[in-house]
Amino acid sequence: MQASDVKAVAEKAALEVGPEAQETAARVTALFRHLFLYDRGNQLRVLEDSGLSMTQCKALLELGGLGQSAETWQVGDLAEHFGVSVPSMSRAVDAMVKKGLATRVEDPDDRRVRQVKITAAGKDLVETLVAVRQSGIQAFAATLSADQRRKLDAAVDSLMDREDIAQTYEHLKGSEFA
Repeated sequence: MQASDVKAVAEKAALEVGPEAQETAARVTALFRHLFLYDRGNQLRVLEDSGLSMTQCKALLELGGLGQSAETWQVGDLAEHFGVSVPSMSRAVDAMVKKGLATRVEDPDDRRVRQVKITAAGKDLVETLVAVRQSGIQAFAATLSADQRRKLDAAVDSLMDREDIAQTYEHLKGSEFA
């Protein structure tokens, strides 16, 4: 997606939400931006060192179970999920296979179809990315006063009734990074 496309999507989204939602979005964006940069770019450094493109990174995180957590994915389904072309996703998967982060496996129901599955090395990279992100957020949380932490916890707790957020939290809570 080109920068001009992103700007058009953002402008359209701004027209579709009310001023309260825009204000909430601005506050959440400020927090996310701060958290993203708080660790002095450590997560970005891990991504750069991996040599992954953004498409490859998104696909790897999805294959690693931080999204809908399918055991395997068809390339076309990954492409559709992330809004990229099938050839683009196929090239991304090919590069991940060459790096030993993913593998193509035969579909048990249709031998003509190849699916993508994360490898142990891919899982290790996902775990590293999660650990680096978690470490940065923990360092930020340590700077909060007890009152600020209670308020943040209450705000986040109020979102735990959303299945998507609760599922990700349970996944992370069960990992060594919680």
